[in-house]
Amino acid sequence: MRIVYHLGAHCTDEDRLVRCLLKNRAALAEQGIAVPSPTRYRKLLRDTAMQLRGQTASEETQALVLQQIMDEPDADRVILSWPSFLSFPAWALRGSLYAAAGERVAAFTRIFPDTEAEFHLALRNPATFLPSLQDAVNAKGREDILTGIDPMQMRWSDAVRQILIHNPGVPLTVWCNEETPLIWPEVLQAVSGHQPGLALTDDDDLLASIMTEIGMGRMKAYCAEHPPQSVTQRRRITTAFLEKFARPDEVEQEITLPGWTADLVEALTHAYLQDVERIKRLPGVTLIEA
Repeated sequence: MRIVYHLGAHCTDEDRLVRCLLKNRAALAEQGIAVPSPTRYRKLLRDTAMQLRGQTASEETQALVLQQIMDEPDADRVILSWPSFLSFPAWALRGSLYAAAGERVAAFTRIFPDTEAEFHLALRNPATFLPSLQDAVNAKGREDILTGIDPMQMRWSDAVRQILIHNPGVPLTVWCNEETPLIWPEVLQAVSGHQPGLALTDDDDLLASIMTEIGMGRMKAYCAEHPPQSVTQRRRITTAFLEKFARPDEVEQEITLPGWTADLVEALTHAYLQDVERIKRLPGVTLIEA
């Protein structure tokens, strides 16, 4: 068995990935892939990790936790998704971006020390990620998490390195949230591990959230009449329709944080692209690119 941890991050797919896989649970189960409901494991894993206090779980504890999580004892692959695997939102910027990510993820994998693990993580431009994370924290009535933070020092590569250091040998797949509309089928396949020929139900929900109904209807009609012959062709078609029918309020984010100038946003974006290149070169990392 292999346990797949979709690590989020916060403010990326907003649970769309796990919801899509849940809709396809029966078809995935036929391929030995279990997709438990998040309500069955998020609090359970958090509480179990806290009780272990850095120790590895016994065989009895492992069996008990798995029994509570899933109904498919013979599954080859189990998908666990939680944006707070790395940290809770209010603590995500303490010291650096997800500074405790490596230790925290290792604490969860110690619940299943005898089971292979696999990590998946969406990255996001700090220029939009940090304001969105602050909004998420504000929604919970928490404090300002950006005070005293130098946004230029918030690098995903620091968190990724910590994950790799504390979880040696565990493969990590990453992708840029900004490219998700173009690579969504590949992301779903990478996380679930389903056979390429399986067509997932409602795998266009993400596109539907950022494209007008007219645009989605026309794109589906076009693809039905001219089926894409490759991933590259499908992405070109998607790009063309997004350029014409994207919902401006969904693809454009107005940043109103005090002191955040257009120059800062540009500098953050440039630094982010460089950071992604650094991550791409790290051993053990696979980058899904558009």
